[in-house]
Amino acid sequence: MLYGHVETVEDRVDHLLALRGLQDETGGFQVFVPLAFHPRHSRMPDTPAPSGVTSLRTIAVSRLLLDNIPNIKAYWVMLGLKIAQVAQSFGADDLDGTVVEETISHMAGAETPQQLGVKEIERLIVEAGRVPVLRDSVYHEIAPAAEDKEFIR
Repeated sequence: MLYGHVETVEDRVDHLLALRGLQDETGGFQVFVPLAFHPRHSRMPDTPAPSGVTSLRTIAVSRLLLDNIPNIKAYWVMLGLKIAQVAQSFGADDLDGTVVEETISHMAGAETPQQLGVKEIERLIVEAGRVPVLRDSVYHEIAPAAEDKEFIR
C-alpha cells in the first residue's frame, strides 16, 4: 500500500480492512508492505513526504489490523535505515533483504543506499534487539551457507 500522497487516514484504514477481509477469504498473503510515497521526482513534488511518525503509525496499525497476515515488511529502501530499524518495535518483522540495485524508489527521491549486504542488514536487526533469520522468498527459514558462519541463525 502506497501511503503519504493524496489518500486520507480513512482511505488507509479502508484499504487495510479490505486486505484483512481478502486474507480471511483466501489466506493468500504472506506479507504486507506499506510503501512511503517519495514526492521529489513525482508529478506531485510539492506534496510533503510521510514523516517517520506517519510511517511508524502505519506499520503499527497494519500489524494490529492485519493480524491474519503473518509478516509486515519495513522496506528499508523507502523508509530509510533508522526508521526501518525502529519499525521492528512497531510491528514489522521483515526489513526486506539484500538489494543489488534499487532504482524505482531512488528515481522518486529515496536517499537510502543503493544496496545493503547481509552483514549490514544483520547489524540493523541485532541493534534493534531482534534475531536475524535467513529466509527464502516464501518465508521458509534456510540455513546460512557454510562460508557465512557469522550469520546469527
